[in-house]
Amino acid sequence: MTTVPHGRARPSAAVAFCPSPPLLLPAVEGRAAPETVALRSACAEAVTALLEATPDVVVVVGDGPAAGERFGAGDGGDLRGYGVDLRVPLDGWVRPGGRTLPLQHMVGAWLLDQASFAGTRVGVGPADLGELLRHLPPTVGVLAMGDGSARRSGKAPGHLDPAAGPFDAAVAAALAAGDAAALAALDPDEGGRLLAAGVPTWRAVGEAFGGRHVTARLRSDTAPFGVGYLVADWVVA
Repeated sequence: MTTVPHGRARPSAAVAFCPSPPLLLPAVEGRAAPETVALRSACAEAVTALLEATPDVVVVVGDGPAAGERFGAGDGGDLRGYGVDLRVPLDGWVRPGGRTLPLQHMVGAWLLDQASFAGTRVGVGPADLGELLRHLPPTVGVLAMGDGSARRSGKAPGHLDPAAGPFDAAVAAALAAGDAAALAALDPDEGGRLLAAGVPTWRAVGEAFGGRHVTARLRSDTAPFGVGYLVADWVVA
């Protein structure tokens, strides 16, 4: 049984928001760049804050799974597509015949491994987050994986779009303020046009925690490679 020190109220949920570039994994990056080291550190801090809430289960949510598809123990993925012979399980180990994790869930699982989280992990897509949360234990953690716009500079994967910076800035403001309603109201069409892969996940988190009291901290808001990388954590009462 998980305990909480006397005098501290246990939150009903904690959320860490992290991007999912494969370069977060040192094995993929190779020689470390200062920008990636800083981003990795911010993600580690956000996940540590998530786990300080002592969640019974951590839900890794990111775009990719089909509606109704859930990942659990024995499911995993590999990074051979990035030139690295590395397998990443969601929970425990990769079993023969296990389902293949999307990249966002692989990176999320790696972040939980780095934080030594030994509890139960479940992976879902944004469309299933709200329903799953209604059936989980009282205290739950959500690791929300997703990038901002990939059109933040001329060298970005989607090339420069002047609307990309303001769009990501609005997301950063919502994360910093703990404004679930603002996340839920993000325009999915504009997010798709700006190649902001995190929008479905951010909207799902906003919808799941709308109307709740949130204590928020924005830890990073950068775009070192022309892609917006936002890192934050919430405690939800």
